[in-house]
Amino acid sequence: MPKNASSNGSAGNGARPTRKEGKIRVAIVGVGNCASSLVQGRYYYENAAESDFVPGLMHVNLGGYHVRDIEFVAAFDIDRNKVGKDLSEAIYTKPNNTFVFQQVPNLGVPVERGMTHDGLGKYLSEIIEKAPGPTADIVGILKERKVDVMVSYLPVGSEEATKWYVEQALRAGVGFINAIPVFIGREPYWQRRFAEVGLPIIGDDIKSQVGATISHRVLTRLFMDRGVRLDRTYQLNFGGNTDFLNMLERERLESKKISKTNAVTSMLDYELDPDNVHVGPSDHVPWLQDRKWCYIRMEGTTFGDVPLNAELKLEVWDSPNSAGVITDAIRGAIELLHEEPADTDPRRHRLQSRRGLHPRRGQRDAAWHGGAEEEDHAQAGLRQGEGSNSRHVRTRG
Repeated sequence: MPKNASSNGSAGNGARPTRKEGKIRVAIVGVGNCASSLVQGRYYYENAAESDFVPGLMHVNLGGYHVRDIEFVAAFDIDRNKVGKDLSEAIYTKPNNTFVFQQVPNLGVPVERGMTHDGLGKYLSEIIEKAPGPTADIVGILKERKVDVMVSYLPVGSEEATKWYVEQALRAGVGFINAIPVFIGREPYWQRRFAEVGLPIIGDDIKSQVGATISHRVLTRLFMDRGVRLDRTYQLNFGGNTDFLNMLERERLESKKISKTNAVTSMLDYELDPDNVHVGPSDHVPWLQDRKWCYIRMEGTTFGDVPLNAELKLEVWDSPNSAGVITDAIRGAIELLHEEPADTDPRRHRLQSRRGLHPRRGQRDAAWHGGAEEEDHAQAGLRQGEGSNSRHVRTRG
């Protein structure tokens, strides 16, 4: 058991009998800080007791799966410094700069050369050199290693790259978790594509356990529930990781701003003038490393039309703060694959021969938050082969 995994209450977080099906085989796209925290956490919590309340985890066991039932079997990146290294080494390789809380043993999982498309923006290209050689056979690797779920940690603004990887997941019969604000999980076009083959799609973007977005949402709803009219609000975020460096390229931020803004304003029962709400990243401060500082201000009107103002400052290590959510998303995705489909379409049974799983039909929109996007834009993901760093972008990474 990790040193922080001691009992601090009679109720555990997620104690259930463990399933017998075995492990959840996961592929990671983008071996950055978020991937580092996710992989570290899998080993940090591998001996966590299911009967205990464990700080950092919302569920030790979810759907019959313990954290240790997650196995990382494939990884893709384009960084010359990471491609070819074992995943256990690549997660600590610069420019990664998140908190190191666990040393991960050699996994025997080399980082393969991924697809670029629009995944390498103006500022990231100044510190990251693309690995030489062609893009790996993504579909072939996913099939060969019997991957169940692919987690995408591409940079903000990677519209075309995200859609390309979604297509690879569909071709390989793999569930997809979209951890960035390119709108996939909430879009009817993609929902339909995944439902047709009985695969889960989860996304879009990550709402951290206690981060800027969830804190802002809770405060917004508090104003609403307590009869305070919210008149104006802002949320300013800055940090020192490559995510904030990438978001200095403002044209990559549209989907990110939509995602975070909608997550806040959706807590109100009335419309807030767009000029009176500002939510989004502000700047890159290198010495903060993977820390993120958030400032929230809320101006409202209360009893007797008297003003009421609230301010919050939040300091977090950005990537560990999101890893628990993805740990749950992985186990939630595999749970969807265990239920019997409603018909006998053979496409919905593609995983049965591999692991005896039963994909379930139906809509897979488990969106955490997102925005809007035209269906015809999704066709960008149909292209194969190495793409240029084009700017047909509305997002982040």
